[in-house]
Amino acid sequence: MAEHGGAVLNVASVGGLRAEAMIGAYNASKAALIHLTRQLAVELAPGVRVNAIAPAVVKTRFARVLWEGREAEAAAAYPLGRLGTPADTAGIARFLLSDEASWITGQTMVVDGGLSLGGTT
Repeated sequence: MAEHGGAVLNVASVGGLRAEAMIGAYNASKAALIHLTRQLAVELAPGVRVNAIAPAVVKTRFARVLWEGREAEAAAAYPLGRLGTPADTAGIARFLLSDEASWITGQTMVVDGGLSLGGTT
């Protein structure tokens, strides 16, 4: 990468952008990753771009405990009315790693179905 350039994509979480009961260590680690994304963007430029995505709950095996058996209830907190899917995060990941994002570095793209907007019950 030092010779030919490249792109790095970190996978953070919306938890890195807000406090939440019972998962403080997880959220703090994701906040650190978001800052590391910015720091590396400065240190590795101009040859390497470094960005991150910050998804909310995505229906994966890893997150199953957060939604399995109560998906409708969990999805009710999201303005778009559903949980994320791997495809929802794959598109933005593909974009950030592509040449189309050649002037984007140090950014964390939130992919959360509107959850961070608040305003839902």
